[in-house]
Amino acid sequence: QVQLIESGGGLVQAGGSLRLSCAASGRTFSVYRMGWFRQAPGKEREFVAAITWSGGTTLYADSVKGRFTVSKDNAKSTVYLQMASLKPEDTAVYYCALRPNTNQGYSSWGQGTQVTVSS
Repeated sequence: QVQLIESGGGLVQAGGSLRLSCAASGRTFSVYRMGWFRQAPGKEREFVAAITWSGGTTLYADSVKGRFTVSKDNAKSTVYLQMASLKPEDTAVYYCALRPNTNQGYSSWGQGTQVTVSS
């Protein structure tokens, strides 16, 4: 199995930046895509961004395009989410997730890290 360890959450002011990290580890695992999801209070979990491991193709939710950047370090099996121009509506618990292959959805999840954007 794979374990996902997140870090980098915190409290920032609107307009500020924050960088989240998520490292995957385990005896053996496959990575097709790693992504970021978030869940705000009273709302359902939503997709934020993802990156395909092999080609590096990125995907973003419309709400974060132009502000967030997802990247990866293949050697470290780590995915990053650089968040800029943060808005109060970005406040949520952010989860990283791993999609092992195209036949499966995101099957491994991190513990979540709180991001709070104050106005």
